[in-house]
Amino acid sequence: SNGMLTVAIIEDEEQAAERLRTCLGRYESDHPNTRFETTVFAEPTRFLEGYRPVWDIVFMDIEMPNMDGMSAAHRLRQLDGQVTLIFVTNMAQFAAKGYEVDALDYIIKPFSYADFERKLNRAVVLRNEDSAAVMIVQRSGTRRVLLREIEYIEVRNHALLYHTEHGILTGTGTLQDIVDKLGSHGFLRCSKAFVVNSRHVEAVKGNGLVLADGSQIALGRAYKKSFMVALADSMGNDAIL
Repeated sequence: SNGMLTVAIIEDEEQAAERLRTCLGRYESDHPNTRFETTVFAEPTRFLEGYRPVWDIVFMDIEMPNMDGMSAAHRLRQLDGQVTLIFVTNMAQFAAKGYEVDALDYIIKPFSYADFERKLNRAVVLRNEDSAAVMIVQRSGTRRVLLREIEYIEVRNHALLYHTEHGILTGTGTLQDIVDKLGSHGFLRCSKAFVVNSRHVEAVKGNGLVLADGSQIALGRAYKKSFMVALADSMGNDAIL
């Protein structure tokens, strides 16, 4: 089972948002293993305010009043390098700009279900790879945690503390194990005692990292250079300027 994928629809036209919802519903009935938890935002500002990297797939209309969708997409990418972005647009020439923000695809209105399904399929395959989870062995038993919910991992008194969106879990092992197993998923060593999920890094300030939820962790001097390179790498094509 591929489980649940979270979907955000950023669309100011109610009918267009409803059309996307209907297509998602039809996709679910054709693919019983896939379920969507969908939220519609009528404007990008509301979506981006207090943003948390919890979405799998974002459908974004790029012609909206009050904030151009293209700048919303750029802002989204600054906050979340990993989310799968699909543009919805009336105009083909806008769609071509998708590469600037690493959009997976674009859907041109009005669209057929077949076109929608083909593009959503790509996104679902991608996300199922990304909705990877780890099993954390604890004294009380084994817990399954989605990688994207882990903010950072610290070593303390020979134990690993997993700081997640739902609290702290304690496991065993070493930070090197984490890097070996999860490095390709964007888990990066940022100091002697910390590995951070690059998806949650909002800013690098001096010798510290600011995470999406506002918490801060140290960036060790010896790790800084390799961390910055790995961070750029894990965010896809974002250049560090």
